Amino acid sequence: MLVVETIIEIAGFPEKHVEETMQKVLDKLKAEKGINVIKKNLSIVKQVKQLWCTFVELDLKIKDLQTLMGFCFDYMPTSVQIIEPEDFKTESKQMSNSINDLLAKLHNFQMFISNLNAENMLLKSKLNIKEED
Repeated sequence: MLVVETIIEIAGFPEKHVEETMQKVLDKLKAEKGINVIKKNLSIVKQVKQLWCTFVELDLKIKDLQTLMGFCFDYMPTSVQIIEPEDFKTESKQMSNSINDLLAKLHNFQMFISNLNAENMLLKSKLNIKEED
């Protein structure tokens, strides 16, 4: 079992959307298997320039390293600090599984970015054709 301190930030607009999105994130996190929220400190939503921003500081109990890695990719926290245990030993199979999960998510992100890039190029090409007419 790992105990971590983490911060999750959300920025966007309008203000209500930012509040609702943070609540959805917290609700989803409460339902996660292998993750227990020990402590939660939610900031009020504040306007910073054109955006509305909020963050939550969390203390979590997380089942294992693999679950922590999944949490990091699913919730994209700003920071994570492992509080307990101070030292830990991981079996090679668990570490291999964590690394392979990490690689799978990275490949999915790369595929998503490549698809967005292709769509962007296609849209730009169509815009150029329309502008010439």
